[in-house]
Amino acid sequence: MNLVFVHGAGCTGEIFVEQTAEFPQAIALTLPGHTTPGAPASIDEFADAVGAELDARDLHDVVLCGHSMGGAIALELALRKPPRVRAAVLVGSGARLRVAPAVFEQLEADFAAAAPAIASHFFADATPERVAWAAEMMLAVGREQTLRDFAACNAFDRLERLGEVALPLLALTGERDVMTPPKFASALADRVPGAQARIVPGAGHAAMTERPADVNAALRAFVMQVESST
Repeated sequence: MNLVFVHGAGCTGEIFVEQTAEFPQAIALTLPGHTTPGAPASIDEFADAVGAELDARDLHDVVLCGHSMGGAIALELALRKPPRVRAAVLVGSGARLRVAPAVFEQLEADFAAAAPAIASHFFADATPERVAWAAEMMLAVGREQTLRDFAACNAFDRLERLGEVALPLLALTGERDVMTPPKFASALADRVPGAQARIVPGAGHAAMTERPADVNAALRAFVMQVESST
């Protein structure tokens, strides 16, 4: 199995640093427009880009693990049933990702102040170090792409198509996630045939950075389960 990680809005592949350390063969993608030219503006376009990257790397038996917006991208690809993707993991994500109007207002009015304000919602324990790290990532991505990312999330809605997902799916959500609460994972488990939901104790939205040992253990167990069912 090949673990491929896809980050969320205003982030880069760096958000998965704890996972690439644990799984050395894993790949943490950075989406177009985030450090390189190219500015996808929808989940469909991001899914096209990730699919093209899997083709370019000739990866097979992929377990696609997406955080937040990256989870929406993973879900979109799961619905497309690409032969390269064997299973999907959604971390702090869901089938519908509405964004509060206040987020767009913050980003448009004062991006430098909005980045740490939004980053503070990534964590249950929003230490200054964690917030500064996440905010620095968002500032590097830039205002325009971050706005495009959140607009893509806001437009995303696949609730009515969840019954079409035919891949093994694991939904991981932080117990204290205020951006995509545990009910998002429960909805996926209820509507996707055979899907599993796991709540990460004490974690916020970026559970994979705040509780990496728990998330990595869940990923390892899920991958082993998928492998045993092949």
